[in-house]
Amino acid sequence: QLQLVESGGGLVQPGGSLRLSCTVAIFTRDSYVIGWFRQAPGKEREGVSCISSSGGTTKYADSVKGRFTISRDNAKNTLYLQMNSLKPEDTAVYYCAATTRSTNIQTMCVADKYNYWGQGTQVTVSS
Repeated sequence: QLQLVESGGGLVQPGGSLRLSCTVAIFTRDSYVIGWFRQAPGKEREGVSCISSSGGTTKYADSVKGRFTISRDNAKNTLYLQMNSLKPEDTAVYYCAATTRSTNIQTMCVADKYNYWGQGTQVTVSS
């Protein structure tokens, strides 16, 4: 089993930056794919960025490419999301999620594939 705790959300002005962190408590020897998802009011949860167990493969939503960077430090069991050039439309609750299920490049950032979720952290981009 995995337990996930997010931190780093908050209020930021458009054009600003935030870094989200997700600490993972691991109670399994299984490898896991991990990623960030977000859900804005009235919208479906969407995959923002995901990263393979080794860190060698990453995937980004088109809306965040070039602005967000995902990384993981397996020694510290921590996942990061560096968010730059933030826009009001990035406002949402951001969730860290992990999966021990089999995924491929097409499905590695699909929410239904993920079986462990954090509680979420609010990110608000507003002037």
